[in-house]
Amino acid sequence: MNLARLGDENVERFGEYVSLAFEGREWTNVEQQASAHRFAHALRRLGLGPGDRAVVLLPNCPEVLQCYRAILALGGVIVPVVFLLSAEEVRHILADSEAKVVVTAREFLGKLDGWPGPIVLVGGGAGGLAWDDLVAGQPDRITIVDRGDDDLAVILYTAGTTGRPKGVALSHANLASNARAAASLYELDRTGWALMVLPLSHSYGLTVMNAGHILGTKGVLLRWFNPEGVLDTIQRYRVQSMAGVPTMFVYLLNYPDAGRFDTSSMRSWGSGAAPLPTELVEPFEKSSAGGCWRATA
Repeated sequence: MNLARLGDENVERFGEYVSLAFEGREWTNVEQQASAHRFAHALRRLGLGPGDRAVVLLPNCPEVLQCYRAILALGGVIVPVVFLLSAEEVRHILADSEAKVVVTAREFLGKLDGWPGPIVLVGGGAGGLAWDDLVAGQPDRITIVDRGDDDLAVILYTAGTTGRPKGVALSHANLASNARAAASLYELDRTGWALMVLPLSHSYGLTVMNAGHILGTKGVLLRWFNPEGVLDTIQRYRVQSMAGVPTMFVYLLNYPDAGRFDTSSMRSWGSGAAPLPTELVEPFEKSSAGGCWRATA
């Protein structure tokens, strides 16, 4: 299967509903699907096809979600890059992955110096092709390219603690299996909000994103993690679930003004990517109404 079909299956199964909130704007799943398909047409015009690599160098934003689906729909391979990496590391990934196109924002152009391929800029600006211009007038439907279970979907670069970043190849079957396993751990109220704060450039963030398609849940997306932003969002949206890494929970637990935020709406805290100290569990269960922990990655 092509992983991009998870988004289309979401629309077919659940119909249109508000699936995403980001910095004051809400998107339905149908709007997200149409935007992804329009960008897929734009990428095809730039020459992206099956097996081609596309680097995505952005913080969390709706365009990342749309971009991932567009790349996969064409049979391409997503290469997510953490925007905090140095210019040298980014240039290594561009060369090593044999990238065909880069999707980024103007503030990161300095990390791409010398790269000759097409650059798509979310938000526009000099030095690349503006996202809005590329998608204007494009059809909002595209035929998804068939891919085999073992075909590449994503290459994640990681260096561990030493050395240059090395590509970790993930297939469509890898990521679909991870998403279905994560989705099986949750029984969530589809009318309630989930908080999306994990970086979408990380495997855990990808898993939670794909699980959301399967579950038909709706998420409030944060550009990046900060304790006050998380606590304020939980209170404002009456968020019921959040997936994070242990370090995030340590920051939340030790945030000096945490007590002034109402987190009683929370029903589920998911932790992954590293061992969770048991002493973190009890304080979070006490801060929420019937809250529980799930190990999701």
